[in-house]
Amino acid sequence: MVYDAIVIGAGMSGLAAALRLALHEKRVLVLEKHELWGGLNSFYTLRGRPFDVGLHALTNFVRPGTPQAKGAPLMRLLRALRIRHEELRLIEQDVSEIVFPGARLAFANDFALLESEVARLFPSQRDGFARLTQLMRAYQLNEERPPPPSARALLERHLSEPLLREMLLLPVLLYGSAREDDTDEQTFAILFRALFLEGLSRPAGGIRTILNLLIRRLKQAGVELRLSAGVQRVLVADGRVRGVVLESAEELAAPLVLSCAGRVETLALAGRPSAPADEGRLSFLESIWILDRPAHALGHRAATSFYSLEERCIYRRPAGLIDARTGVLSSGDNFGAARGPEGELRLTVPASHPAWRALTPEAYAAAKERCADEVAAAVVEAGVTADFRARRVFRDVFTPATIERFTGHRGGAVYGSPTKQLDGATGLDGLVLIGTDQGYLGVVGAMLSGVAMANRHGLAAHAAREALSG
Repeated sequence: MVYDAIVIGAGMSGLAAALRLALHEKRVLVLEKHELWGGLNSFYTLRGRPFDVGLHALTNFVRPGTPQAKGAPLMRLLRALRIRHEELRLIEQDVSEIVFPGARLAFANDFALLESEVARLFPSQRDGFARLTQLMRAYQLNEERPPPPSARALLERHLSEPLLREMLLLPVLLYGSAREDDTDEQTFAILFRALFLEGLSRPAGGIRTILNLLIRRLKQAGVELRLSAGVQRVLVADGRVRGVVLESAEELAAPLVLSCAGRVETLALAGRPSAPADEGRLSFLESIWILDRPAHALGHRAATSFYSLEERCIYRRPAGLIDARTGVLSSGDNFGAARGPEGELRLTVPASHPAWRALTPEAYAAAKERCADEVAAAVVEAGVTADFRARRVFRDVFTPATIERFTGHRGGAVYGSPTKQLDGATGLDGLVLIGTDQGYLGVVGAMLSGVAMANRHGLAAHAAREALSG
């Protein structure tokens, strides 16, 4: 069987890339090694309750018809995939917050709230924050050259107050940095806009609302999706991709292979080992608490709380199993009309993949419960949220080992390799990175990555070859 393109991985970027190509009459095959699509943003049901994997909130929210919608990433994505905004069934956040010792910054989908909060807590920083904001609005993404390496340096040029710098950096790190304790300017700009200048929402029904929409559109467009179809290797001859070999030993031919498996993992499939510095180090422990009442009934009203228990945020692989001093507390029922009779709190903190993998099965099970309790105690004792622990009716916990098992990402690296490839190139003609390791971030960013790389390496490249042959 010969295809125009094969996509490795049915994550957000893979599904979007496949749909974009199929909408332009390309014959596309999507290969997923697991039994379900979604990758890092999938879903499951446990004891009769539906859960999302990884989704706290959707960034890049804009309302159609507003000035902010013109040229916004979400609107560009919807146009490219021929999806209507209302089909996503997005519910906006009420309010979110950044919590540090002695300081809380509230923000919402109206940027004026964050501006007023900065002026209230840091009046001497108003002008510097305004200049930073103007720069972020005008920041031009560039796929042709690497961006300046340090967001901390960028913040220091505009803001003299260390605490404000840390507070603005923390959400960016937690929602997309593959580097420890810092990120590059472009990643910061992407996420500053996605979080603050645009906003947060959740699809009614969770991530499966978007995934099921994509799957329906893929079927309508004629895309072939194979589940439980892991790729053993990428076929390469004379520096050019020829197709893939499945774990079943079946060979499939295509001149273009787009992979959302990750940089290190993709190059390994092509027989190209990566440098140790290319391997991601950042993974997380996440505990999902189902409560007997909504979180706002306990006094917790933030949709998302980014918190640090230290004045300088700590974002690195911990020496032990976890580090509860930095994390995200997300409440799915604090997104407007999403409220129901029960409450949900999702706690996410940095965790060490090597430490978790070193545990015996018996120690592993006990450590999951112990660490989930430790994180909950830390956020309650620090005043990040009211005490919710006695209201628990159910809890599920997953670790870096869980992430590695279900995504195939080495080390459970949620944000992939610290080495990003903005043009998607791998050094092999026809093998293209999409998703996290291409460099776009979040659910919307991952899908845009698939669209952008499909355009660049599939549609534009095909048109150029046709022009030359004609």
